[in-house]
Amino acid sequence: MLLRRLPWMAFSTAAPLPLYSFSSSIPKQLTFSPLSFCSTSELHLTQHPDNNKPEHETDNRRSQLLKPGLYLVGTPIGNLEDITFRALRVLNSAHVILSEDTRHSGKLLHHYNIKTPLMSYHKFNESQREQLVLRRLKQGEIVALISDAGTPGISDPGMELAKLCVSENVPVVPIPGPCALISALSASGLSTDEFTFVGFLPKHSGSRRKRLMASAEQTATQIFYVPPHKLSQFLEEGSSIFGDTRRCVIAREMTKFHEEFWRGTFGEASKEFSIRQPKGELTILIEGHVNSKVEPPSDIELENELRELIENGESLSTAVKLVAERTSVSRKTIYSLALRKFGKQLEVEDDSS
Repeated sequence: MLLRRLPWMAFSTAAPLPLYSFSSSIPKQLTFSPLSFCSTSELHLTQHPDNNKPEHETDNRRSQLLKPGLYLVGTPIGNLEDITFRALRVLNSAHVILSEDTRHSGKLLHHYNIKTPLMSYHKFNESQREQLVLRRLKQGEIVALISDAGTPGISDPGMELAKLCVSENVPVVPIPGPCALISALSASGLSTDEFTFVGFLPKHSGSRRKRLMASAEQTATQIFYVPPHKLSQFLEEGSSIFGDTRRCVIAREMTKFHEEFWRGTFGEASKEFSIRQPKGELTILIEGHVNSKVEPPSDIELENELRELIENGESLSTAVKLVAERTSVSRKTIYSLALRKFGKQLEVEDDSS
């Protein structure tokens, strides 16, 4: 907020700050240049490399600042102001940055004048890259992993590499940053006490419907990632499974100029988005299933269920057990009722046999 009010001032991270000095944390000096008040309100950072330092000395400083390991670095999901000082320091200090799309990530690094080499790492080559990366990590290198946007490993490449590193006792270090699902949940207006992150749904229609049906029964808020071209399919299937009256929130373009949180029911969403096609990846949140208070069955209803089971050949104890499993009434209560209603009848049957 201070930077917005004083856009003409330049701050050096090497200068002492009231709360924290970054001179010992950021390997190369970074200064803030005046903010550009464009649609994305991007924060411009200019890097001043120390040309007087020999290369071997730079490597020594790098090793002193960060321990070797895999660093999972969160990057902005739309607004470049959302990157952290720590993320910049790690990206600047790493020996290599694993990137889902090197062209996309190259723009981010170029914006902050970060010269660390990029290596492609995505779902199509991660199994081939893993051993190479592991070897470099075991040789003592600092490896940073970023996705196109947000936190690596969350519906993005990185999970398998993190699992491998953990199994090989290689340090895995999270560098917190933006995450679309948490950003959307916090501003959704739905319950945040408990939630289930589903992510992207399966492509196969049967598997997709099965997953939606499981989500529809949960009381926790459900969170999905949906590509814009699959929104109509999601709303059609969601309406039939969750019901037209279930509330949902559709978040798009978060942290950007055209950020939107659409709120309403599934039925209203189907009408709204039948006439317009939103752009950008969507985060869709659905309120949890509300359990209505179930009235316990009456004695007559319990008696009828018991009679039907006993007439079909079940013993008294088995009938009581089955009825108790189907209802919220205690087994002791049902057994007492069964003895009152059917005890004498069963005694007569036993004597006759």
